Amino acid sequence: MEQIHIAALGEILIDYTPLPDSDAGMSVFEQNPGGAPANVLACAARLGRRTAFIGKVGDDIQGRFLTDTLRRTGIDTRALRVDKTVFTTLAFVKLDERGERSFSFARKPGADTQLTSAELDRELIAGCGILHFGSLSLTDEPARSATLEAVQLARRSGAIIAYDPNYRPLLWPDRATAMRQMQAPLPLVDLLKVSDDEIVLLTDCSGPEDGARRLIEQGLRCVVVTIGSSGALVATREGCAMVPGFPAKVVDTNGAGDSFWGGFLTRISESGKKLDQITFEDFQSFARFGNAAASLCVEKRGAMPAMPDRAAVLRRIAESGD
Repeated sequence: MEQIHIAALGEILIDYTPLPDSDAGMSVFEQNPGGAPANVLACAARLGRRTAFIGKVGDDIQGRFLTDTLRRTGIDTRALRVDKTVFTTLAFVKLDERGERSFSFARKPGADTQLTSAELDRELIAGCGILHFGSLSLTDEPARSATLEAVQLARRSGAIIAYDPNYRPLLWPDRATAMRQMQAPLPLVDLLKVSDDEIVLLTDCSGPEDGARRLIEQGLRCVVVTIGSSGALVATREGCAMVPGFPAKVVDTNGAGDSFWGGFLTRISESGKKLDQITFEDFQSFARFGNAAASLCVEKRGAMPAMPDRAAVLRRIAESGD
């Protein structure tokens, strides 16, 4: 069996994205497949990487829709578990006039929180090139223990470990608990993607650059801070640099960071380099590719359905003169 280039563990869910109100004045929502780890894989799969998702859905209409969506996107589902006792997680997305998001969750519990260590596909995890995970799988047991066990197994097996700590206040009992659990995996992580708001929370530093440097001092190989349309700040032991974004006609920012990370991890996977062989300049180039992917993603509605293909990303880069 061919090696999985990028595996991701965590939540897969339904994003209900708002449409214009009905004739009766009632809110209307469009069903979109989502969940940050799944979105990252969707982007990487569209860009040509062999990917696999590790997680859980309910035995319901939504779970079957998500499973079918992963397969149609080209994502391996052998490690996706189906649970008859809980519902697939739902997220209702509200967009403001600038396309920025806020969330409300139906997750008490959601299937994504119920993945157990016994349900992990250890052969897949041990054999993947990159294992990516997020912090939403750390909010509740048993998924928290399953996540940490998977990360430890992948690390022992030589995989690159990538982490995206998304802070969703509604899913945590309090901020202190969230920060403690979100920080806990950092000693196991090689590559970190975090937003400019979240790095301040995660490090208690005054700004993205100071926060990134502090995390690098803790042993991470590369920290990338996404800063909206401005682009991404890339930090390694060799330096810190801002990689500018691309102009975009923003329709929906849902999935923007995930498309960036899918592009970034794709370029790392394609490079064929071991982690200690990747240069500071390489990481900046990978971030430029990720920025191009993100600029295309925000021009369409939804997250997973908006992920661009390679031709579109390369065209955007070429049009910028790079």
